[in-house]
Amino acid sequence: MKRVIVGLSGGVDSSVAAYLLKEQGYEVIGLFMKNWHDDSVTISDECPWLDDSNDAMLVADKLGIPFQTVDLSEQYKERIVDYMFDEYQKGRTPNPDVLCNREIKFDVFMKIALDLGADYVATGHYCRKGILQKDGKDVYQLLAGVDPNKDQSYFLCQLSQDQLAKALFPIGELTKPEVRKIAAQQNLITADKKDSQGLCFIGKVRLPEFLQQKLQPKEGVIVEIPSQQDIYLQTEPEFSSEEDQLAYMSRKIEYHITDGKVVGKHQGAHYFTKGQRKGLAVGGTVEPLFVIETDVEENVIYTGQGKGHPGLLKKALFVSNDEVHWIREDLKLTLDQTMEVKARIRYRQPLQNATLHQVDSGLYVVFEEFQSAITEGQFVAWYLNDELVGSGVIS
Repeated sequence: MKRVIVGLSGGVDSSVAAYLLKEQGYEVIGLFMKNWHDDSVTISDECPWLDDSNDAMLVADKLGIPFQTVDLSEQYKERIVDYMFDEYQKGRTPNPDVLCNREIKFDVFMKIALDLGADYVATGHYCRKGILQKDGKDVYQLLAGVDPNKDQSYFLCQLSQDQLAKALFPIGELTKPEVRKIAAQQNLITADKKDSQGLCFIGKVRLPEFLQQKLQPKEGVIVEIPSQQDIYLQTEPEFSSEEDQLAYMSRKIEYHITDGKVVGKHQGAHYFTKGQRKGLAVGGTVEPLFVIETDVEENVIYTGQGKGHPGLLKKALFVSNDEVHWIREDLKLTLDQTMEVKARIRYRQPLQNATLHQVDSGLYVVFEEFQSAITEGQFVAWYLNDELVGSGVIS
């Protein structure tokens, strides 16, 4: 009998995952990961870990499976929290959920599970695993979940073949309503529990306060750049090569305070991210202001009016070689190769038509349509049909 360790989070998805595995005849053990101690930045009644671990325990009890809690807060602090602070300080916007899966659930947690004699680790993610035979070897596929509203393959975009080999996603074939229905039929305490929002495992965190623990507030100015600014009206230069053109399309525009007018003040450029609308506290504009760029060196936030502001829109992005990750290593591009894909630059974004271009220094992703707020530090993931084949950190 194969042994599976389920990461029971105290939510409905992982509860039903555990139930289904038991039905399928696996020996199931529930493990709750404790990753956070600091309640000072959590919004207290929004899912503190204590309630969650309690719910996880009650579910395990109901299913008649062994249960224990593992404390991973040290590794979590080191690999996720410190990394986040570091990225924000550099003016990039990290994605803790993607990292949490790569570094914690499918690395630290998986190692603990394998030490406990597990054959597999299972989670309540809405995605599926496929297996192909290639040159007599098993090749694992990460496929989108069946529920288009809940597909979570994006969050697993950094997994490796080794990690996928040992992973199971029992609810990937189901929709959220079906999962809730099973939980209700089985009288699981989590059946009607709200989906957790906020950082993976921390609960609902007030991000500015969370960041303020490490990053000191410092006052700076908010500058509004008009959409008719000369920088946007330049004609495209002549390019000597396709690579020059790609570099131009994905370039970061350098703004200066003199390019616009000062419209307000902020408490630290590193608290803001591209495309952000909330928290600027500047009124009196015809259309709402969006952050189009942050300059953490000079501590200036550049903004523009409206979603269609040219400072928000780009058709291409770059991922440097050391941050390109292929789940399907067998499909990896070689120099000057291209690939037609569907891609997304954030969770829940509908898939976009794009072309990958492999150059010497990395990979360009060129979209058919303009994309809004392509943000450094976030992940771009690319798909062939419903299979996520690779991803990278936007440079």
